[in-house]
Amino acid sequence: MTYSIVARDPATGELGVAVQSHWFSVGPLVPWAMPGVGAIATQANIEVRYGPQGLQLLKQGLDARTALEQLIGADPGAAGRQVAIVDAAGGVAAYTGGECMPEAGDVTGAGVSCQANIMASTRVWPAMLAAFEALRGSLAARMLSALEAAEREGGDLRGRQSAALLVVPGEGEEWQATVSLRVEDHPEPLIELRRLLALHDAYVLAGEGDALVNEGRHDEAALLYEQASTKAPGNHELLFWAGLGAAQGGDLDTAVARVKEAIALQPAWKQLLGRLPPEVAPSAPAVLERLRAME
Repeated sequence: MTYSIVARDPATGELGVAVQSHWFSVGPLVPWAMPGVGAIATQANIEVRYGPQGLQLLKQGLDARTALEQLIGADPGAAGRQVAIVDAAGGVAAYTGGECMPEAGDVTGAGVSCQANIMASTRVWPAMLAAFEALRGSLAARMLSALEAAEREGGDLRGRQSAALLVVPGEGEEWQATVSLRVEDHPEPLIELRRLLALHDAYVLAGEGDALVNEGRHDEAALLYEQASTKAPGNHELLFWAGLGAAQGGDLDTAVARVKEAIALQPAWKQLLGRLPPEVAPSAPAVLERLRAME
């Protein structure tokens, strides 16, 4: 009832899973990943334990193929399962049980596997792999493009309902994730997931800007706030900080216009503007003074 992709980015070591299904809240069920260990998609007549158990096998030093063989070898219901694993070295293994409902299948490439069941066409999983391999960019963006390619080939025979995107770093604590997004119930989950990914990327930039502010590097932070707002037009929080960034760069007219627009969307920003300490937003008093003069 699902199509998914597991992959490793050889440039960054990131590991990830992306999935779409006509099933409510697929995110807690199918995608599993651990930094520096691997990524797993478990689906069809799903055995959720394949996720955490498979990661533990990889953590113990097994490669993707051996871990997969152990999982299905110990499962009396394996014929109804579909699972794919990519390990930290880029090794890949996939399995589609003989009892998975058609159209069902999988295809692997270098550090990537695409798998699907109850599809409208056997073209779905090859199209996913082709899209992933053709695109350059972040692992998250490439995996999302693979899901979109599946949909263009008809996708899930029953339609669409939920989606998820999980990316973890090549090394780090077990709880760390680079991207962790879920669409629980939506008529167009992939469109919503792409919107969320763009918003995620924008807030990553804003977070980097916050870190620079903490170091007193306000001019550099201002540039990141502007980039973040550009990635998420209409987001009043990012618009507000982009406005203060413009003021920090000496463009008070642009600053006031942006802050005024943010306040129109969320009036409480005007109250916050008067509360900001100078070490956080040294340009805030000038913006507030201009706004008051315009009243």
